[in-house]
Amino acid sequence: MRAIKLLALTAFATSFLSFTPIHKKYIVIDAGHGGNDTGSVYEKFSEKEITVNIAKEIKKLNESQDHYEVILTRDSDAYPTLQERTAMINKLNPEMVISLHVNRNPEKETSNQGTEVYIQNTENSKKLAEKISKKFDVQKIEERNLHMLRETKAPAVLVELGFINNAKDREYMTSEKGQKEIAQKFTEIIREY
Repeated sequence: MRAIKLLALTAFATSFLSFTPIHKKYIVIDAGHGGNDTGSVYEKFSEKEITVNIAKEIKKLNESQDHYEVILTRDSDAYPTLQERTAMINKLNPEMVISLHVNRNPEKETSNQGTEVYIQNTENSKKLAEKISKKFDVQKIEERNLHMLRETKAPAVLVELGFINNAKDREYMTSEKGQKEIAQKFTEIIREY
C-alpha cells in the first residue's frame, strides 16, 4: 500500500513539475519593415526580405540550446506596427532587443559601407553595441531618438547592417553565405552577452 502511495505521489510530482513554467530568458530579434513597407530597395533587393531572412537564420541557429529563446517580431512578410512591436517586446521583458535594418543614402551607388549601430542612452545598450562592434565593421555607434529604442524598456540596439546601394555590402547581405555569417555573428554576441 505504501509503495502505491509513493508511486502515486511521484507520478503527481512529475506531472505537476512538468507543467510548472521555468523562467526562460528571451532575446528579441526585430526584422525591420515588412508587408507594404519594403524599407530600402535596390533593384530586386529589399530591406524587408534581407532582415527577415537574417532574423529567421538567427532563430534557427539558436534552437538547439536551452539557455534562452529567440523571439522574432515577424517571421514572414507581415508588418506589425512599431507600437505593436514595442508592446510585445515590453510584455516579454527580454534580455536584449536587436532591431535589424539595411542602410541607404540618396546616391544610386555609394562608396559608404559598413555597419552603423544606434543605441539607447543606457549602459546595457552601449555594452551590447560594443559587443557588436567587435564582430562587425562598425562605422559608428550613436544615440538616436527612434521609436524602437525610445519605447523599448529592455536593452536595445538598432543595427544598420550595411548599405544596400553599396555593391560590396549588397552582395554580402543578399547572399546566403553572407546572411548565415551575419546570423552566426549575432548568435555569438547573444551567447557572450
